[in-house]
This record gives sequence, structure tokens and C-alpha cells, in this order.
Amino acid sequence: MNATDSALSHSESAAKLRRWQQITGISLFVGYAGYYLGRSCLAIANPLMVEQESAHGLTKERIGLIYSVGVLTYAVGKVVNGLIVDYIGGRQMFLFGMVATVACTAAFGMSTALPVLVVVWGANRFFQSMGWNALVKTASRWYPAHRQATIMGFLSLSFLFGDAIDRGYLGGLVAIGQRFPHSPFAVLANWRNVFLIASATLGVIAVALAFVLRSSPKELGLEEPSANPENVFGQAGQSADTVPFLELLLPLIESPMFWSICGVSFGLTLIREAFNNWSSTILNDVAGLQAGQAGIASLIFPLAGGVGALGAGMLSDRWGGRHGRIVVPSLIVLIFSLGSMAVINVTGRPFLAMALLAVTSFFLIAPYSYLSGVMALDLGGKRGSATAAGLIDGAGYVGGIASGWGIAKIAGRYEWSGVFLSLAGVCCLTLVVAVAYLILSERAKSAHLAAQNIESEESRA
Repeated sequence: MNATDSALSHSESAAKLRRWQQITGISLFVGYAGYYLGRSCLAIANPLMVEQESAHGLTKERIGLIYSVGVLTYAVGKVVNGLIVDYIGGRQMFLFGMVATVACTAAFGMSTALPVLVVVWGANRFFQSMGWNALVKTASRWYPAHRQATIMGFLSLSFLFGDAIDRGYLGGLVAIGQRFPHSPFAVLANWRNVFLIASATLGVIAVALAFVLRSSPKELGLEEPSANPENVFGQAGQSADTVPFLELLLPLIESPMFWSICGVSFGLTLIREAFNNWSSTILNDVAGLQAGQAGIASLIFPLAGGVGALGAGMLSDRWGGRHGRIVVPSLIVLIFSLGSMAVINVTGRPFLAMALLAVTSFFLIAPYSYLSGVMALDLGGKRGSATAAGLIDGAGYVGGIASGWGIAKIAGRYEWSGVFLSLAGVCCLTLVVAVAYLILSERAKSAHLAAQNIESEESRA
């Protein structure tokens, strides 16, 4: 092969890689957005369940218990499934978790007794926990380090815009059922059908992705891009080959930066899950919107968060991966935003409530989107990215356990203003940990640049 043919072949391979990177990104985006159908359905059905099952004793606090058990199993699943993904592979686990979520979501909609609802929802959230870890593992093998913050910012839109679309889709169907209570459409306002529709829709997405999603460029005869050289495994992190359990886990556990990220994840996930679970209920209780209207209006939270996540990813890549410089200022603004929600009266003022919700979401999701996304890729490389994502998310969802039953108790005793003040307090503590991460990450970046300069000088000599 002459030089011209070689250059042409390289150009064709690069074009093919870019095309399949786009296909993979869209597939992962659509797939993980679909996962949220199995989660958003409970938030949309929440007011309907209280209304339609009150005779059977299904109260807000009992639904809060369902939420909390689900977050607990989700946290456990994040850790367990993160490890499994690094051994089995991203594509396989992504599709398996989706199919299992389809089954559990349908089963929840056909259940009645509280113990059964708790168990089925717990199983549902466990299988859902496979999705993001598998997405991170797949992304680690498809995208180069210098673009990963932007890519993960884009993929974070899958659980933000996807959540918004899912809420609009399911909430819109409920609103139609409520608008025409004496027509065949009335069945759409039955809480059980919310889950059955979500399950069927996700099933269609799972079948489609089975035909287009690939684990790695190697399946297409292409080279994998390089991982972040600063990962905790060093040069070994450039390979996705499996290693013994302790060899996978210990480098992460021994990293102070890893623990600081877990601390930030704990606080921000608690706050995020509180709004994910209760935003439609807040708009229903405080702003006076009907259940269907509140479900649609609640999509402002993931929409505003999506804008924050995408902007944060692009800004981080432009700043050379210095995520801490964005995390710390965002948390300072978030504290003031949560405080404003506590003291400003939004009763009967839904647009003001939505505006405050949007500001809170923007400055919450911007830093949150880094945690089990690009930060996990930075730490784990190709070898341990899913494990890093699982452990970081697992730490977060331990905090998120309080977002169900705990938030319901605070709201019952101190109303929603008490909830917002409590979340502002959580954010203050999280800010302290974020400052520690900023210091550690800046030191690591400086050390890496110094080492590169020494190598460059030695090579010139």
C-alpha cells in the first residue's frame, strides 16, 4: 500500500469512527432517556395514587416509603452492577437492564398491596441502576479524553431532557384523561395505566437498540480512542481488559479525590432526588395545579438542568477538564436559590414556582452531571469507569434514600418551606467537600502538567 492509499484508508477509518460515534451517542441517549420512563412514571402517577387508592390507605408517607426503598436498592445496584459491567461489558448490561425494567414497571402497574408495590419498585430501581454504569463503560471505549466532558454533558441530557419528555408524554396522557372524564380517554387518568404505557414504550426502544448499539469500535474494525492519562490505573487504564477484583477496586479506594467526589455525590443526589420525586407534588400542593398540569409543569426541572449540564460539559473541556472551578461557584448559587424557594410565597403563583425551580435545577445539575460521568471516566479510564461510576452514584443514592420518606416527614411537619431550608443546609455541607475536591484536582492537574514538561525537556535533550 502506497502513502496515498494509506492516507485515504486512515481518512476513511476516521470518518467511519466519527459516524459510529454519532450513532452510539444517539443510541445511548435514546436508551437512557427510555430508562427514565420506568422512573418518571411514579412521579407522574403519585398524585393519582393518593387520590384513587386513599380508601386502601395509600398515603403520601407510604408512597414516600416506596421511593426510599427504591433509592436504597438503586444505591446497592449502582455499586454491584458497576463492578459487573466492568467484567461483562457495557452493551450487554445496558440492554438487559432495560428489558428487566420493562417487566418490573408493568408488574408495578398491576399490583395492589403496599408490600408488593415496595418489593416490585425496589426490584425496578435495582435493574434501572444498570443503565448509567453500562452507558459510562460504553462511552469510555468510544470517545477520546479531550472530548469526554462535552460528550458526557450531552449524554447527561438523556436523563434530563429524557425525563422532561417522559413527564410531558405521561403527564399529557393523564391530562387528556382528566380533561375528558366521561369518554374512553378517561382510562388514561388511571394510575395503573401510566405504568403500563411507560413499560410498553420502553419495550419498543429496547428492541430498536438491540440492532444498532455496539460495545466498542473494535467490533467494526476501528481503533478505540485513548482514555484520560490521569486515571488511577495509569497506563493500564487504557485497556478494558478485566483484572482481579481487588486490582480493580483498590486504586479507586486509595484515591482521596475519589472520596471527595463521593461526598459531593451524596449531597447533590439527595437534593436532586428530592426534586425528582416531589416536584409535581410541590406544584400540585403549593402552586395549585391539577395533577396532570403539575406533571407537565414539572418538566421544567429536567429541562433547565439539561441546559446546565450541557453548558458545564462544554465549559469544562474548554478549561482543560478543571471541573472544580465550575462545581464550587454553582453550589454557592444553589444555596441561595434553595433559600429563596423557602422564603418566597408561591401559593397560587405557578409561573413563579416554575422559575425558581428552573434556577435551582440549572445550578444543581451543572455540577451533578460531572460526578458519575466525566469524573468517573477521569478516575477509571477504560478499565474501571463503570466501577467508578457505580461507587460514586452508590454513595449519592445512599444520601438519596432520605428524599422519599424523609422529605415527606419534613413536609408534613414543617411544610415545603422547611424542606427547602433543609436542602439548603445539605448544600452548605456539600460545598465544603466540593472545595476539598477543587484543591485536590488542581494539585493533580499541576503535577501532571509538570511531569509532561519534564518529559518534553528530556526528549528534546
